[in-house]
Amino acid sequence: MATVPVMEVRSALAHELRSAGYAVLEPAAARAALELDVAALEGLRESWERLPRDPYLRDGGHYRARRHSSFIYGAGTRELAPVPQRPHWQPTTYNALHGGMLRWFEPLEPAVATAPAFRGLLASLGELFAQLQPVSRWYLEAHQFRIDTAGGIGRPTPEGAHRDGVDFVAVVLIGRRRVRGGETRVFEAAGSRGVRFTMAQPWSMLLMDDARVIHETTPLQSEDAGAASGSELGGRDTLVLTYRARGFQEPEAGEG
Repeated sequence: MATVPVMEVRSALAHELRSAGYAVLEPAAARAALELDVAALEGLRESWERLPRDPYLRDGGHYRARRHSSFIYGAGTRELAPVPQRPHWQPTTYNALHGGMLRWFEPLEPAVATAPAFRGLLASLGELFAQLQPVSRWYLEAHQFRIDTAGGIGRPTPEGAHRDGVDFVAVVLIGRRRVRGGETRVFEAAGSRGVRFTMAQPWSMLLMDDARVIHETTPLQSEDAGAASGSELGGRDTLVLTYRARGFQEPEAGEG
């Protein structure tokens, strides 16, 4: 059977994104469209075991751990450059719960940030999104998340249904274990249509045009109601990547 050229697969994906404002990719489709080195990416999964706790949760929870790093991707040069560690900031317009705060997180571990497979994923998505919105560069933020059920319930999106204030978003499932819930919901920002699904397979992805859709993921509960700690905890690991053409989101004078 003839192999479909990568650019043809990627163009079809760009068409789907342009048409619907989002695309859901199973692992095989993501691997084909983005030329992922899945075997090498698998080697990075253990880094999710070392994510520091998120100290900024305003709902009083302790269910989220994360790391955050920033990059600039040159769409013309195809060069990905790390940015000195900077805070993550969103206006309250996009994040009513945690907006307006300068949130300093620990950066991605060097073994992750410099891994060719990881950098290839970021670059391939940058090329894909540039087909929909021609740019000279993307200002890119990478977030490693772990949501667990230590407190009974873990909330992947405690801010509720939202947009991120960027141009494009990619949510990559790294893995989930011993949990119920975690249904992803994507709806038109200016309409009533939407879809609901649960990402289950590692390296499946949700890609979104952030101006056109809003999204959320429902809370997680442990499959074992008696699980309380350690290896018994259920959880969900993701990599969230955001691409913005107009620079990183920064507070105005007097904000943050």
